[in-house]
Amino acid sequence: MASIWRDFLGALVDALRHRDQQVLRDERRRALEKLADQKIDADRRRPRPER
Repeated sequence: MASIWRDFLGALVDALRHRDQQVLRDERRRALEKLADQKIDADRRRPRPER
């Protein structure tokens, strides 16, 4: 009986951990997209040197 509870709690912890990891991946992706957008905007505002 104890092994059933141990397996259940292990699966529950794994499920919560995977959800937390997904949240972190999404947050990192959004941060990278924001950084890329800021870099693109900064490059567009910078005047181009004349040749």
